[in-house]
Amino acid sequence: MIRLVAIFILFLNLHVEAQTNFSVDYPDSLNKKRLFSVIASETITYGAGLSFLSFIWYKDQERVPFHLYDDSKGYLQIDKAGHAYGAYRESYAAYYALRWAGLDKRRALIFGGPIGLIFQTPIEIFDGLYEDWGFSWWDMGANTLGSAMFMTQEALFDDQIVLMKFSYAPSIYPDYHRVLGENHIERFFYDYNGHTYWFSANLKKMTKIDKCPKWLNVALGYSANGMIYEFDNPDFYQGQPFPHFERYRQYLLSLDIDMTKLNVKKPWLRKVCRSINLIKIPFPALEYNRVDGFKGHFLYF
Repeated sequence: MIRLVAIFILFLNLHVEAQTNFSVDYPDSLNKKRLFSVIASETITYGAGLSFLSFIWYKDQERVPFHLYDDSKGYLQIDKAGHAYGAYRESYAAYYALRWAGLDKRRALIFGGPIGLIFQTPIEIFDGLYEDWGFSWWDMGANTLGSAMFMTQEALFDDQIVLMKFSYAPSIYPDYHRVLGENHIERFFYDYNGHTYWFSANLKKMTKIDKCPKWLNVALGYSANGMIYEFDNPDFYQGQPFPHFERYRQYLLSLDIDMTKLNVKKPWLRKVCRSINLIKIPFPALEYNRVDGFKGHFLYF
């Protein structure tokens, strides 16, 4: 399951990423001041995440011997997509921050590429030490996949032809189970019914059509609906019949914008564009699911 601290680490990482310019021109030599800034920011972020785990998240949980937990079928794998997304984005931020500091591609990939996996692994280890959780090899696999997706593209293409992105829209399901969130902020993190994860591919790079705008992407999305509990929904709750909600996956096709490919002149606006590029831009979308078949969305968030 995605932990609040994982999102916390991800968004703290954005201020490192926002320092960089998304020009392809990087310093020819190491800028020690920038490198110190990057290392200090990453260290503070990492330390803050571990402190959050130790002193807040697991504060009231009972410590038990290290154990495993098979959550491969939980929440229709939406949380696994979230793990991959978080690791991908953390590796993305770390790599480009190191390039901005003057490290060459090879060293930036070695030290920055695995950061997503490095940041996520302590969360899984902590889970294995507390009663209500457990170490998940499936989570570790998703974390590895996210960082590997970033590193492979950067190594082969010197670019991210396919970006991982995220979008969110509130659902009705937290009203039926408080674990999905008791307020809007908690629901953003815990209600997997509202999460959609996207593979956003650059059309010009994929098709080699010169007239295609360099910022235009096509996006494939994955989401799911009807999930009240992790594995199954109850038939009864506190002795009363529970409403039936069909659990099903959703597959989406839409357009998107790569904000780093826009012709933006002002440096501060380029930083804003890079920071928000982790979010899928709302567009019309075509959805397929086994309950409704094909359906269109005028604007999908």
